[in-house]
Amino acid sequence: MTDLVRYSMLIDGDWCQASDNGSFESINPATGKAWATVPEATADDIDRAVRAAHVAGTTGPWAGMLPTERGKCLMRLADLLAEASENLGRIETIDTGKMFKETRWQARYIAEFLRFYGGAADKVSGDTLPIDKPDMFVFTRREPLGVIAAVVPWNSQLFLSAVKIGPALATGNTMVLKASEHGAAAMLEFGKLIKEAGIPDGVINIVTGHGEPCGKVLTSHPLIARIAFTGGPQSAAHVIRNSAENFAELSLELGGKSPFIVCEDADLESAVNGSVAGIFAAAGQSCVAGSRLYLQDSIADAFLEKMTAIAGSIQLGDPMEEETQMGPLCTPAQLAHIEEQVSIACNEGGTVLTGGKRAEGMDGLYFEPTIITCDRQDMTIVDTELFGPVLSVLRFRDEAEVIAMANDTSHGLAAGIFTRDGARAMRLANSIRAGIVWLNTYRVISPIAEFGGMKNSGYGRESGLQALYDYTRPKTVWMNLSEDPIGNPFEPR
Repeated sequence: MTDLVRYSMLIDGDWCQASDNGSFESINPATGKAWATVPEATADDIDRAVRAAHVAGTTGPWAGMLPTERGKCLMRLADLLAEASENLGRIETIDTGKMFKETRWQARYIAEFLRFYGGAADKVSGDTLPIDKPDMFVFTRREPLGVIAAVVPWNSQLFLSAVKIGPALATGNTMVLKASEHGAAAMLEFGKLIKEAGIPDGVINIVTGHGEPCGKVLTSHPLIARIAFTGGPQSAAHVIRNSAENFAELSLELGGKSPFIVCEDADLESAVNGSVAGIFAAAGQSCVAGSRLYLQDSIADAFLEKMTAIAGSIQLGDPMEEETQMGPLCTPAQLAHIEEQVSIACNEGGTVLTGGKRAEGMDGLYFEPTIITCDRQDMTIVDTELFGPVLSVLRFRDEAEVIAMANDTSHGLAAGIFTRDGARAMRLANSIRAGIVWLNTYRVISPIAEFGGMKNSGYGRESGLQALYDYTRPKTVWMNLSEDPIGNPFEPR
């Protein structure tokens, strides 16, 4: 234990261990060995964090800070994040197994989300209403909701936190952020920048722990006004039940099983490269992974020949090394789940074209880039999110068939469509039930564009200007402009 890095939580500006000194180990997926310890927050710890956020947002300096000042704090936090991107990326890679060249770039780009919301902080406004009453002036103003509970998973943790922190703080809210139990270190390192950015104590609190008691106490706490949750449907069901205790507003982003559609007139090289990036980047551990590939019959064989060649040559290795192209999975449970689902797919008639097993001769949680052809839409793997480098491939004849197949899912987060025909692209985009549709590209994001899903992929949106209004509620103010006294309602007229 003495060789392990010991992390602390951030509560009311103080770095602290759990009140009962409980902790758990964090595993480096590339080695399979523990490298750090993280506090296991108690119910009392969560209560203290929420109450600190409540005080900070009602009587602390944050409550009286002008929107422009809040925006400047976010701008400073963005600059500090960009400056610390190398260190944050390195810590995230050690803790999650994600590629270092991705994590350091992502940390640097995530600063743009904080800059976007920093610049928008003093642009949130209400309305003047053309009311149907004489001598009345009526307007609305936007006010913060209060304390936000932000719950994020281990993958893209800094990004998924920034899209919550940005609009929440820009509009005057405070926050308790629960870092994932699988890879909390990067969030705790990020927390060191908060005070330096001029954000007062208690405005952002970062706690660590598992669903019980940490997550449950946080999402059911009576002082929580909104829950912004990213994770899996099973955990989301608990969060929804917990919110019955406090009537908190909810936004849920729950992952997907995104269709990647390639029509016969598509640029084949571009589509292959897009599909490779869509499923094998981040070892498939992305909520928008293009894990269902639909190929039009006439180009399917040529496409798969190119893609299997690339997949079979992907260099697995240490995620810290520049020459490595794909790193390990984050948790042993993921690895076991993927092995089980690949086995089920084979038993149901699927054919493994490449990969299909743990990487041989490697320590850590590595699984080979895998492509499986499926001859039936109802195979289990077609609508099961694996969160790993496994691609299910199906063929289609025409637009009507692929629309029906793509929509035959309980998920609805993202979709990719490759075709040179602009009219076909729009017909498909309009017909696919997904919150995000990429045409002739894939897996791109921006702070300007809204992000979210439908069906079992959740509800609510993150990023974009609308998110600012989602973290506020309108207050309607009526003003009587008449100099005449209000009449006695009980006197006859």
